[in-house]
Amino acid sequence: MTALPYWRLSGFYLFYFALLGATAPFLGLYFAHLGFSPARIGELVAIPMLMRCIAPNLWGWLGDYSGRRLLIVRLGALCTLLSLSLIFVSHSYAWLALVMALHAFFWHAVLPQFEVITLAHLREQSARYAQIRLWGSIGFILSVVGLGKAFDLLSLDVYPWALLIIIAGIALSSFWVPDAQPLASSQVAGQGGFLRQLRQPGVLAFYLCVALMQLSHGPYYTFLSIHLEQLGYSRGLIGMLWALGVVAEVLVFMAMARLLQRFSLRQVLIASFAIAALRWVLMGFLADHLSVLLFAQVLHAATFGSFHAASIAFVQRSFGPRQQGQGQALYASLAGIGGAFGALYAGYSWHGLGAQWTFALAGLAALLAAVIMARRTAEPT
Repeated sequence: MTALPYWRLSGFYLFYFALLGATAPFLGLYFAHLGFSPARIGELVAIPMLMRCIAPNLWGWLGDYSGRRLLIVRLGALCTLLSLSLIFVSHSYAWLALVMALHAFFWHAVLPQFEVITLAHLREQSARYAQIRLWGSIGFILSVVGLGKAFDLLSLDVYPWALLIIIAGIALSSFWVPDAQPLASSQVAGQGGFLRQLRQPGVLAFYLCVALMQLSHGPYYTFLSIHLEQLGYSRGLIGMLWALGVVAEVLVFMAMARLLQRFSLRQVLIASFAIAALRWVLMGFLADHLSVLLFAQVLHAATFGSFHAASIAFVQRSFGPRQQGQGQALYASLAGIGGAFGALYAGYSWHGLGAQWTFALAGLAALLAAVIMARRTAEPT
């Protein structure tokens, strides 16, 4: 048996999610720094999420058809670096919209294919996925804390340079990872093509719940930093609050193998959705109380940590080896659709309804996902 390239896989996740740590808390702040209104900020943040609806499916089909997933990862990372460097040309709304769309088209080619490569390396050790993925969470923590401190000391004008440095790390680490192909599975391989596997009981309902969960994250990823800054929190503290959530996420990843021995994937997902509903209500109505805010951030362990790990496993069990890339890509796409609509509704409702009811709507979306998951899905085999 070939030795698991643990540190090579983990290094890629560290850089990849460091980029998410640079964009999720600070992209909206950067656009606000450039003078855009909440509606325009919501639109600009939604564009990469909309590209996530298209790009992963195209790249996922290409990866399954060609089997050249690692080549797609490497080209995607390099093209992301080149396209995002265009941000220095102009700060007009139209140009930034183009840059957001172009870089996201390539960025979203990367992760679904890399997930397949990671699971192919793990083979029968798939329960160890969370132990590798937790390094992505560590990268996120380092990014949000480091950049939060940096933006307190320096201007947000340095933000694009930080993005380019992190993307360069993604590209370089992708060339350090050895390739691997998924093995045929006797459980799923005989069940037909991608569309037939997609029509298995509960699979479509699962994907709908993924979209609703990411829709509920719209106000969080688009306006949380702005919301907290308006409540009087410093950028350094905001970065540490984001990091706290991801520390909780790391702890869940470390315990995920034991958690899935005690509970089914379906039970973990239902609990994640229900906890998300509670979290968004706390964020909207009680974020001015630091103790409540700290508790709400710890709940990130469920709203992202257990949700994502269980979702990746759900997709893996639902599709055969020749459909793994498409299954993971559809997961990314539905998350993108939900996230895009979440960013858009948050941008338009922020002034009209205010922060409290914008987050309350997010809570309703997560609660609806819990109900659908409980009533319409079955445990994958």
